[in-house]
Amino acid sequence: MAIKLEMLRCFTAVAQRGSLADAAEALGRTPSAVSMMLKQFEEHVGAPLFETARKSRLTPLGRLIYDEARREVSHFAKTVSVIEGMARSEFGYLRLAVTPSVASVVLPPVVQAFVAAHPQIQIDIRDMDSGAIADELSRDRADVGIGSLPEIDGMTRRALFSDAFGVVCRADAPLARDWDSLTWSDMADHRLISNGMCEMITDPDFQPILAGSRMRVPNLTSLLSLVREGVGITVLPRMALSQAQSDLVFLPLTDVTARRTVHMVTARPAHLAPAVQAFTALVAQMQGAAQLAVEPVQDC
Repeated sequence: MAIKLEMLRCFTAVAQRGSLADAAEALGRTPSAVSMMLKQFEEHVGAPLFETARKSRLTPLGRLIYDEARREVSHFAKTVSVIEGMARSEFGYLRLAVTPSVASVVLPPVVQAFVAAHPQIQIDIRDMDSGAIADELSRDRADVGIGSLPEIDGMTRRALFSDAFGVVCRADAPLARDWDSLTWSDMADHRLISNGMCEMITDPDFQPILAGSRMRVPNLTSLLSLVREGVGITVLPRMALSQAQSDLVFLPLTDVTARRTVHMVTARPAHLAPAVQAFTALVAQMQGAAQLAVEPVQDC
């Protein structure tokens, strides 16, 4: 007969409490059931583990086995606790792949609320462009992707919000004047620094401007640094520029029709780990309560 975990549990309970009756009460079993399990354990060991029938004192062998049995019972209890915690979304791992604008503007309040509710879950956040996010999801290297993402086979996509494109430039740039009547044609005499999101804009009046750009910077931080230095202007969705960028302004365009839609993409709900389910549920809750995005960027 193989040693069973229940044998170790009964043995350690009797050794700790000094009697079959007290051990049985602690385990929620009858004294006869505990006695039978203990007898089977001693038969497997091939030697008595207690000096007397009262089970109040361990034999030398019993003391050695007790230390090992106690560690094993404790380890099993911790394992059960972790498994149950994972099922309740108390423990686990969450891998997020998001675009830089989402990471800097939209994600922080969501993560703050999630961490407050699930402090033991480990979170890995990586920012990248939407194409890389789709690749990470397809390769199962991310649990949740947030960006301007297409439909991906076998995955669920949820639209989170949509925002219009506009010009981003220095607050003291010439374009910042008369911004209430800005059109695509007003950009013709200014150096455009293009970025990956410019490809989403299909407005015919923008295409010649994009084609004439001689500089492309996909990284949002580098892009805004160049705009800040006066190297040129760029075009971004409204939410890509946070209010913290006080030296830069977002200028709405009167003739823009293109919008950037941000989606959350995950595996099918039945395949999501509890931690991922908890995160996506929180995003849906905050979206429904209009808490998903920070306050709108102030126009200059």
